Amino acid sequence: MNAPRVLNPSAARAAGESRSEKRSGRGPTAMKDVPLDETIGMKHGAGGRAMRALIEQVFAPGLPPMKVEGVGLSAMDDGAALRLGDRFLVVTTDSHVIQPIFFPGGDIGRLAVAGTVNDLAMMGATDALALTFSVIVEEGFPLRDLERIHESVRATCEEAGTTVVTGDTKVMGRGEIDGIVLNTTGIGLTERVVRDSGLRPGDRLLVTGTMGDHGLAVMVHRHGLDLEGELVSDVAPLNDLVRRALETGRDAVVALKDPTRGGLASALHEMASKSRVGILLEEAAVPLSSGVRSAGELLGIDPLHVANEGKAVLGVAPDAADAVLACLRDHPLGRNAAIVGTCLPDHSGRVILDTGFGRRLLTEPEGEPLPRIC
Repeated sequence: MNAPRVLNPSAARAAGESRSEKRSGRGPTAMKDVPLDETIGMKHGAGGRAMRALIEQVFAPGLPPMKVEGVGLSAMDDGAALRLGDRFLVVTTDSHVIQPIFFPGGDIGRLAVAGTVNDLAMMGATDALALTFSVIVEEGFPLRDLERIHESVRATCEEAGTTVVTGDTKVMGRGEIDGIVLNTTGIGLTERVVRDSGLRPGDRLLVTGTMGDHGLAVMVHRHGLDLEGELVSDVAPLNDLVRRALETGRDAVVALKDPTRGGLASALHEMASKSRVGILLEEAAVPLSSGVRSAGELLGIDPLHVANEGKAVLGVAPDAADAVLACLRDHPLGRNAAIVGTCLPDHSGRVILDTGFGRRLLTEPEGEPLPRIC
């Protein structure tokens, strides 16, 4: 059989990188020097530097080597990719602990399905073959709420073109967990693995829509804040949107990432660090809804640090950026897509924010400023 066509140079180096990472004891994000606290805090599950350091220093080292060529845990990507003949099996898993479980624009069930489908899509597997679905529920949890969550799971699976094929159920005593926890695993196949580490100097950074909608919508609803401007979560499966972008851009799409926990700032820092490039982000080009802008200003929260659950970041070669942008904007989930930045040959691992009045370094969040939003 012919070898699979890999979308970017990083994927072709995946096996070799994994071996060198095992020898050196450090992953591509070079987080081994970030100090860990003696106890685990909320920041360690929030998608920023603290979580990446925890994974690299505690969970990734010392595991037995992979039995097949591919992308494993040490790559700290959105999923794993295991070579199967002339294709790759992409596997991803996620757990969901959002509070409240029902929020404007979605609920924990829609979040679980969409988040898992999106992680597969960020590796190039836009056809989600199947999901697993495990539920840990607190004694006394209302049955009507469980049925409502199940209906949301069913509808989102139908929207994403996938289904649940197996799962598990556990019940915990009152007070042992907070309501309900969902765990999902997704599997898909692809001939082209897309890594989040494939950026090159000159590549353009695109986002598929407005930033910060999910995290701020959940937070405002959680605390019952009365703010001007409608805030609705963007949670949605992106696999059809990403499929069209890959069909349009082909090999010119060199990197993908969904800016979930830690928001756009965390996603760009991780991509820049792994790709060993700098990123110049144009603040005025980043799309924000009026509601997010107002809420961020009132609460003192930077929307660039806030989670999204229905958006993607694409790294695209400059000569294809306009075509991919047009493709995104032609899709219902990409109407507000924009080109927001450029990769630099220097300032490796740093994100420079051009405010229109000057330039400054954009900080990477230590953790998500709004806990339990996914």
